Amino acid sequence: MSPAALRSRLRLADLLPVSTVGLRSRPGRAALSVLGVAIGIAAMVAVLGVTRSSQADVLARIDRVGTNLLTVANGKTLRGGEAELPDTAGPAVARTENVLSAAATAALPVHVYRSDRIPAGRTGGLSVRVTDPTLLATLDGTLVHGRFLDAALVRYPAVVLGNYAATVLGIGDVDGSPRIRVGDRWYTVVGVMAPVDLAPELDTAAFIGAPIAAQDFGYQGHPTRIFVRARTDRTTEVAAMLARAAAPEHPEEVAVSRPSEALTARLAVTGGTTVLLLGLGGVALLVGGIGIANVLVISVLERRGEIGLRRALGATRGHVAVQFLVESVLLGAAGGLAGVVLGTAVTYAMAAARGWQTLVPAYAVGAGLAAAVLIGGCAGLYPALRAARLSPTEALRTL
Repeated sequence: MSPAALRSRLRLADLLPVSTVGLRSRPGRAALSVLGVAIGIAAMVAVLGVTRSSQADVLARIDRVGTNLLTVANGKTLRGGEAELPDTAGPAVARTENVLSAAATAALPVHVYRSDRIPAGRTGGLSVRVTDPTLLATLDGTLVHGRFLDAALVRYPAVVLGNYAATVLGIGDVDGSPRIRVGDRWYTVVGVMAPVDLAPELDTAAFIGAPIAAQDFGYQGHPTRIFVRARTDRTTEVAAMLARAAAPEHPEEVAVSRPSEALTARLAVTGGTTVLLLGLGGVALLVGGIGIANVLVISVLERRGEIGLRRALGATRGHVAVQFLVESVLLGAAGGLAGVVLGTAVTYAMAAARGWQTLVPAYAVGAGLAAAVLIGGCAGLYPALRAARLSPTEALRTL
């Protein structure tokens, strides 16, 4: 018979059973090797999943409120003091070209309490703001309960609470017309607002009308913040005109901002943090690969007799190398699969806790599995070559 006919062959059907002998004989060691890779893959999948879910939530918030919302606020004087917007600022801003709507608000130097039994110092961080009836429409806000201030209610002691303010004051709804203490006066709660995404400071406020504020607290009509809704395609142009429209004599004392830019900046910060965390996950994955290589080197040393016997019975160097290389790849693949499952579970848990839509990118799953298999293959190269280089006679001495 020819030498080719006598050459030993390793069938694919036999490769898997032969390659898993070490894994089946030492399951504890194999599990620890898998764990190292699983932690690295889980970290990477979880980082990408949580980041994508968080970004989707931020983008949804931007879509809800739009990018055409601007705020005009009183800034600083040249001497560093707090500037004051003129009482004509609100109407002037509303008349500016390409402005769709505007709502002026002003913070009052009074506080709000659940009753007159509450000590004056226990304000709960809540504020009182004068507002226009157009505020809710300008912010595209909604009410949880009741109604917002209108042209009739602004003249009476009626108050609308921000979402957090209502929680602090213990106002669950407006049934029974609950009353609260605004300064030294009683006001009836007529509505509770839903959270305002781009103006969270309003969630801690109690809103009253300008006429009643002037009557009860001496409000003189100077706003401290004006919310402006501009045409989307003209937002930048409108932003450049608002300072002079609000305070023609001192436009330098007016601060104009775009709330959606804060959320956009948050996306950029999240992206930078993601790169850092992915790097840490990569380090964990590398450590897991080193663990696989270490385990396989020890396995080669412990199984020298088995390797020598197989070589003596006709197994080639390639058969031995493939056996250990497949074993390494299987460890990496098992770690990758476990890591993907664990990372996905972490993403679901985080998203559920924050109320986000859960998104696990398909590329994160695919790349995680591919990286685990690649790490496993690379980690097994040296042990496989070391096992293949053993001569039968030297290896059989250990029996």
